[in-house]
Amino acid sequence: MAKQLGERFGIAECFSDLQEMLRATTPDVVHITTPPQSHFSLARQCLEFGSHVYLEKPFTVTAEEAESLIQLADRRGLKITAGHNLQFTLETLKMRRLVKQGFLGGKPVHLESYFSYDLGDANYAGPLLGNRMHWVRQLPGQLLHNIISHGIAKLAEFLDDNLAEIVARADQSPQLRSLGGEEVRDELRVLIRDQSGTTAFFCFSTRIRPSLNELRIFGPANSIVVDHTSGSLIRSKGRSYKSYLTYFVPPLQNAREHLRNAGANVTNFLRWQLYQDFGMKELIERFYNSIRLGGAPPIPYREIILTARIMDEIFAQIFPTRERATINDQIKKQTAAVL
Repeated sequence: MAKQLGERFGIAECFSDLQEMLRATTPDVVHITTPPQSHFSLARQCLEFGSHVYLEKPFTVTAEEAESLIQLADRRGLKITAGHNLQFTLETLKMRRLVKQGFLGGKPVHLESYFSYDLGDANYAGPLLGNRMHWVRQLPGQLLHNIISHGIAKLAEFLDDNLAEIVARADQSPQLRSLGGEEVRDELRVLIRDQSGTTAFFCFSTRIRPSLNELRIFGPANSIVVDHTSGSLIRSKGRSYKSYLTYFVPPLQNAREHLRNAGANVTNFLRWQLYQDFGMKELIERFYNSIRLGGAPPIPYREIILTARIMDEIFAQIFPTRERATINDQIKKQTAAVL
């Protein structure tokens, strides 16, 4: 398959062995897009060889592996990043500028991340459901593990490293049950609170229609909604209106926001900036620039590790047979020690 792809795109050399590839080509950067179980081993070998690494989501299977790779990259003076391309779409970049300018009126009070996924017909889900040894089902979080890092990473950007509580609940949709999903879960709801009091909610669903791919940020003064499905950003100001103006002014303001987004999307389309992979292109360019110019990588390592930690905790709760102490267990022990 690699040779066929090489012929199609004019790539002269194809390899089935990583060490052979590294020795033969001495790459500056390696993009790892294999199943997650191999991420840690492949990335470690590339870093030890001296190559920078772009690691597709999920970054690693566990937070421990994520920390180990980042520490190795630091020791070797190399850069590593995660394939969280939704962090660099046009609407997300605009959101980040607004937050930096103080539009929220302070630190976010509450965050909500929604991520929908269409299982499609049985032909799509069939290979996963029909094979217990499928690599997706071998992940600690199974189907969820391979998908939710995009949505969790959006929250990690605004949460403190010290988390006070995580509560996760998962279920199986009727559609998946009808396809013989067995233990596979495809409905997830998560509540999070950090030590500074910021709360967050994460929802992953294969049932919600129309599909949602949103980040909602609520501040002490104003709020922002980032809609990846329509490439839109909606600003909401916390201003109150007297009497019947409450029924007229806010809807008109929302209409203006939607019209503004439509106009911006038309402009970006004409400028060749409105396309599905813009976020990925932007992320890769920023990563390469950080290598060439010596700046910080596009995604802070703190956020990559926190995303992995949150995912570890979620999967420990929804698959409780796994033998691992959860963040909540650690919090309880710390509280008991203090008492």
